[in-house]
Amino acid sequence: MQEATKLGDKKINDDLLANIFGSERRYWLVCGFLAMGVGAFALAAGYMIVTGLGVTGLNRPVFWGFFITNFVFWVGISHAGVMLSAILRLTKAEWRRPATRAAEIVTVFSLFTALMMPVIHTGRPWRIIYWFLPYDFQRMIWPNIRSALVWDPTAINTYLTCSILFVFVALIPDLAVIRDRSTGIRRLIYSGLSLGWRGTSQQWKLQMMAGVLLSALILPIFVSVHSIVSFDFSMAISVKGWHTTIFAPYFVIGAVHSGVSAVVTVLILLRFLFRWEDYIKPDHLDALGKLLAVVGTAWFFFFALEFLYGIYGAEPDEIALRTTQLFSMPWGAMFIAFLITGYFFPVPMWLFRSVRRSMFWMTITTISVNIGMWLERFLIIVPGLMRKQDLSFVWNVYSPSIVEITIVLGTFCLVLLGVLLFAKAFPLIPLYDIKEGEVLQGEVTVGRAKVPAAFHEE
Repeated sequence: MQEATKLGDKKINDDLLANIFGSERRYWLVCGFLAMGVGAFALAAGYMIVTGLGVTGLNRPVFWGFFITNFVFWVGISHAGVMLSAILRLTKAEWRRPATRAAEIVTVFSLFTALMMPVIHTGRPWRIIYWFLPYDFQRMIWPNIRSALVWDPTAINTYLTCSILFVFVALIPDLAVIRDRSTGIRRLIYSGLSLGWRGTSQQWKLQMMAGVLLSALILPIFVSVHSIVSFDFSMAISVKGWHTTIFAPYFVIGAVHSGVSAVVTVLILLRFLFRWEDYIKPDHLDALGKLLAVVGTAWFFFFALEFLYGIYGAEPDEIALRTTQLFSMPWGAMFIAFLITGYFFPVPMWLFRSVRRSMFWMTITTISVNIGMWLERFLIIVPGLMRKQDLSFVWNVYSPSIVEITIVLGTFCLVLLGVLLFAKAFPLIPLYDIKEGEVLQGEVTVGRAKVPAAFHEE
């Protein structure tokens, strides 16, 4: 059951808008540290673009490495926004309230970062024009629209557009609160952003209706985006070890597993930075831990199916891939680490209520999940490419360079910095949602009896 603590509108406004009107030193220290990581990322990417892809570890036949692994990883993280905001909004789960906007913002910045990875991977980002307008009029080389690589930008850009719209519609009432507390140029900016919001019953009705409609409309995109990303692999003719029909649901449920875990990590960071103990409570982590235990087990089921299907077919390409993943070093060690960090460590831990309600252990277990899920994508991509040819003399290994490692680590700093800078301009916990939850914690009169305005199951 949710902890019922009456806060009041004034306290909610003061607490959740405090960072917008003034920030503590530790907030700027964390932002400064993350900015250094982003700076290293920019320098490494610039050096690679000027020098060429030769500074990376990419080579024949492994043309996809850290960059594409990171692309798939961040697209997966972006699924947290739909899971926590859209699906839980439709199911009216009360404990979703503090997590929804943080999940939506993580979605937006994760998608931006994911879109950067293929551009950086090309080594020549100015040729991105062929991605948006993929027609080479001079050489008459036309794109193959049947390729999943052409579907990717369409799906991801649609998802990004819907996610931004979703965030903005939910922000409008909170923007009006900031407007009313601001003066000067800030008031003018927030007045424009709040679109004349006055909190009338008609405006609330339209805003709630728009939220529900966007929640329902974004669900097909939620399923299709990572399914299309999985088609990058399952439809690649040259890599037979990737041909499995289970990839689409396997990738989608894995994306939810990693995405919700990332949001829990971010929520605990925000709780520490902004002193939001009254809003992000052990109850919320408890509910998210239960959700993660179910999602993680579903993901492991699809992983087991994908792995066993490959072995059951007994095709030489598939057996070569599994042999590399299990028995060749360092891939075998990575495979064991992936299973432990992705499932066998965090999920059993989440079965204990004390772990689910612990800030420390939820931080450790959710970070562990994303270490495992990053390794999972890496172990799908690189060993498959290493053994994609029948003739062994074209086999090769892949070792990432310091440039690739710096860029990948920099993307984590970029997403976290984006979330924190967003919190400087907009509330990361929706004010109106928390206030609505306060009302529902009260009692209503039914006949002669007083009953809770909202029921919460144990």
